Amino acid sequence: MKRSGLPIFVRVDGRPVILVGEGAAADAKRRLLERAGAVVLDETDATSEAQGPRLALVACDTPEPVAARLKARGLLVNVADRPDLCDFTLPAIVERQPVTIAIGTGGASAGLAAALRQRLEAVLPASLGQLADALASARDALRARWPDSAARRRALGAALAGPLDPLTEQPDDAVARWLSSGGTEAGALVSILLRSTDPDDLTLRQARALAQADRVTHRPDVPRAILDRARADAERMPCTAPPRDLPGLTVDVAMGA
Repeated sequence: MKRSGLPIFVRVDGRPVILVGEGAAADAKRRLLERAGAVVLDETDATSEAQGPRLALVACDTPEPVAARLKARGLLVNVADRPDLCDFTLPAIVERQPVTIAIGTGGASAGLAAALRQRLEAVLPASLGQLADALASARDALRARWPDSAARRRALGAALAGPLDPLTEQPDDAVARWLSSGGTEAGALVSILLRSTDPDDLTLRQARALAQADRVTHRPDVPRAILDRARADAERMPCTAPPRDLPGLTVDVAMGA
């Protein structure tokens, strides 16, 4: 069972969400909801049924009966510090609007999620949000330059691993300058010889290649944990030797001696 559940982003801007509780924990939940634009309601609010909330947050001393009542109404419920009562958990968040990075531990440790958030806050540049906005504004230009979606994805992947690296501070006109230079398109065969079955032992270069691959060719003994480091939509091809002359980026993975 996947303890952390399905990670999704739920739009609550202008929509009702029930909050039950008082004190510091409830205040923190309220700030989180208000920052997301939610209309925060009490469980007993007469308008709550009419407005149709679908989510509820609980932060009180005896949450079991409250959670049971809310779940009986068909709401998905989060209970502070009680993952066993939660239908969903709230991640630690790093924001570089419009980029939001959520870190969840499946309720195992909020402290661990917070520590990871602090590390990411120090790594992610302030320009990350404006890079996302610039790429959104350039969507039509990208489609015009690369009408084929696979070619467009390869070109953008190569740029984000190079001149548009999101982990470095980017000037306001970085995307425009990249497009005016003609862009670049990745298409190659990268071979990875594993020395360990642990995905944490992948080098940065190997992990980046897997994340950008259009397809992953691999020997039958390559662990799934390694293959899961590739994009979800990258094709997986078990084989004894990688095919040649395939379009896009092929990453071939084999176990070393």
